[in-house]
Amino acid sequence: MITATTAVSKVAAIRKTPADILPKMATGVEQRRALEELDFRIKAMLPEEYQDSYDDVQPVSMGSAGLKYGLDGLVAWNEIWGSFCDLAMAGGPPHKGKLLEPASRAEIAAHAGRYTEVTDEICRGIEMVTQLPAEAAPEVSQHIGWVRVDCLSAPMAGWLARAIVMENVSARCDGNWLYLPAGPGFRLEKEIKNVVTVIAKTCHYWVGHMPRTQQRAIAALFARIAAEETPLVEPAVAHPLLEETASLRHQAVLGSMAEAIARLTGLRASAHRYAGWLGLELSAVRPAIWMMRALVVSNVLSRREGTVLFVPVDPVHDPTGEVVAGAVARVHALAVAAAVL
Repeated sequence: MITATTAVSKVAAIRKTPADILPKMATGVEQRRALEELDFRIKAMLPEEYQDSYDDVQPVSMGSAGLKYGLDGLVAWNEIWGSFCDLAMAGGPPHKGKLLEPASRAEIAAHAGRYTEVTDEICRGIEMVTQLPAEAAPEVSQHIGWVRVDCLSAPMAGWLARAIVMENVSARCDGNWLYLPAGPGFRLEKEIKNVVTVIAKTCHYWVGHMPRTQQRAIAALFARIAAEETPLVEPAVAHPLLEETASLRHQAVLGSMAEAIARLTGLRASAHRYAGWLGLELSAVRPAIWMMRALVVSNVLSRREGTVLFVPVDPVHDPTGEVVAGAVARVHALAVAAAVL
C-alpha cells in the first residue's frame, strides 16, 4: 500500500529550480518568438471571427435562454438557441461559474433509476442539437458518471474537450469519444441544460465556423505539441478500487505542484477544492484568461473561476507534477514579458 509518506517521496523530483524547468528565454528575441508561437497556436484554435480580435473579447454573458417544449411535452432542445455567448476559449464568459462535475459511483448506485433518466435526457438533447450519436458511457470504473458522444474525428473530440473544460463543464476525450458529466442529482432546467447547452455552443463553432482546412490544421497542431512537448494533461480519473491510493497520490502531487509553482512564479494556491484540480490566485480576470488560453494551447487543460486559474493534477500521466508546474512557470514568464502581469 502507498502511504502519504511514500507518495510524497515519489514526487520529490518536482523540487527543481527555475533553470531546470523554464526554457532558456534570456533575450528579448527569444521571448518575442515564444509569444509569436503562442499567438499562432491560439489563432489556429479559434474560429475565424475571433482570430484578430480575441484580446478584445469581454467576459460578459448574454443571459440564459429558457426551455421550450414540443407537442410531446419534452424539451425541444434544438429550438432554444438563436445565438450563443462568446467562447470562453476566446475570452468570453464561462458557461458556468463553478465546475460541473460527474456524480460519484456511490451516488449513482443509490439512485440508479434517476441516473438512467438523466443520461437518457442528456443524450436525447445532445443528439438533437449536434446530430451526433450519444449514449450513457459503459459502467466501468473510469466511465461511470459520464455520457459519451461519438464525434466525427479525434481532433474534433479533442478540440471540444478543451473548449468545454474552459466553459467550466467537465469533459474528457479518448479517440473519437467525448465524455460529458452526468448524475442522478442533475435537474432538467439546470445541470442537464448546462451539458446540452455547452456542447451545442462548442459544436456550433466547430462545425459551422471552422472550415475543414482549419480542422486539419488543428489536428496537425495537436499532433506536433504531443510529439514535441507533452500529450494532453488532464485531471486523472480515479479507479474506485484504488481510491485511497489515488487520494494520497493526488494530495502529494497537488502539494508539491503548489509549492513549486509558488516558488517559481509567486502564485499562491486558492482555497478551492476540486478532485483533479489545483487553483491558483491571480490578480485580475484578464491575466487569468490569458494564462488559461496559453496553457490549453500548450496541451495542459485549464479553466478559470473569476480570477482563479485551475490547472490539472494528474498523478498517472504527470506523476511528479513537473509537466504542469513547468508549463505554468513558462506561461507566467511569457505573461510578464507581454505585460499581462
